Amino acid sequence: MAKVPWLMLIPPAAFAGLAAAFFVGLQRDDPDQLPSALAGKQAPAVVLETLGTLPGFDDGSLRNGEVKLVNFWASWCAPCRVEHPNLTALAAEGIEVLGVNYKDQPDKALGFLEELGNPYAGVGADPQGRMALNWGLYGVPETYVIDGDGTIILRFAGPITQRVIESDIRPALAKAAAN
Repeated sequence: MAKVPWLMLIPPAAFAGLAAAFFVGLQRDDPDQLPSALAGKQAPAVVLETLGTLPGFDDGSLRNGEVKLVNFWASWCAPCRVEHPNLTALAAEGIEVLGVNYKDQPDKALGFLEELGNPYAGVGADPQGRMALNWGLYGVPETYVIDGDGTIILRFAGPITQRVIESDIRPALAKAAAN
């Protein structure tokens, strides 16, 4: 029996290790959902500029005892336009929705809300994206479910559709209300 040179064992061993790492990484409940390092932690600071004459919000708004959504959006974002009627419907149900206008021009953001309606109980502008960076934003739209104490229950990246409302948002709202 011939001896196998030890260097020939390195590629199969490396492949097996890489395959195991990928397998373990895909064992999340939803491998398509981006993980959030902030889930279960207090929401980062709210640092916003005013958007026209619309009511804003601050850190105290996140810790007012009420369950809420914080939605990052922009007028230049096509998926934000798609999700907007669903945010409006959630707000009409009595769910507090707070908006963060991300890296947008104020006149265009105000025009967006004038055209489609304003579902936000409070809204502010994040023109440089500093607040978004602190919140771990990947892009817009992105929505966070926050419990009454200001703890992040869920981070959802992407547009809020009816399916997402039923499969992700409503269960997270129920969990936030139970906290």
